[in-house]
Amino acid sequence: MSESSHRTGVPAGTEHVLDNPALTSLTGPHAFFAERRGRVLRYPVDVSPWIGMPDEPDAGDWADLAALAGPGAEVPLPGFRGEVPPGWEVVFRIEGVQFVDDGLAAAPDPEAVRLGPADVPEMLDLVGRTKPGPFLPRTVELGTYLGIRRDGALVAMAGERLHPPGWTEISAVCTDPAVRGQGLATRLILAVAHGIRDRGETPFLHTSEDNTNAIRLYESLGFRLRRRTQFLAVRAPQRLADGRTAVPV
Repeated sequence: MSESSHRTGVPAGTEHVLDNPALTSLTGPHAFFAERRGRVLRYPVDVSPWIGMPDEPDAGDWADLAALAGPGAEVPLPGFRGEVPPGWEVVFRIEGVQFVDDGLAAAPDPEAVRLGPADVPEMLDLVGRTKPGPFLPRTVELGTYLGIRRDGALVAMAGERLHPPGWTEISAVCTDPAVRGQGLATRLILAVAHGIRDRGETPFLHTSEDNTNAIRLYESLGFRLRRRTQFLAVRAPQRLADGRTAVPV
């Protein structure tokens, strides 16, 4: 599926919906989640930490972000490569990569089961032991999550996160160390991808540039590198530039 077919719902200044996927998700299919202040949007704090910022934020946007986040809060700004204004502390910068479906052998998996709110305690436990990335108490609401159980215990899972128009991100791919090497992650990625394709959308995903094992797996499955990106986190100032306390809303 060509990228040119997915240019609807692109905010001004963004060339493609995947260039700023948090913003295009929160102004598109995930708009019902959006908490907004000016041009800045975010997910509820128990759903996802991702923020939708304009590509070229001005001083007013940074002030709105500080008010949304609250004084001293850590804020992830995935994909942002601009200058961070004075008063904001850079917590970390990680170089990342974005991959898109370029011929996945997507297929349902007979052992995969749909996970829902009742499974969240087990999902949080698995995420806590495997560290695939942010997963919060309501993250399961972002899309379809599939898991594999062994002797009743959840040992592997994968699901959907960001949802720009025409695309869905595969995320939270993790496997209990006791059952690694059995191909469970591969099976779940392909099963989640099948569901995404089945509704006429295209899978994509992110990982860090130095996660070479994951990159080799994704490329072997049929993902193609689309662009290099950055995972940035900053800490909001205790006060806004005009001296007002940054009060969350």
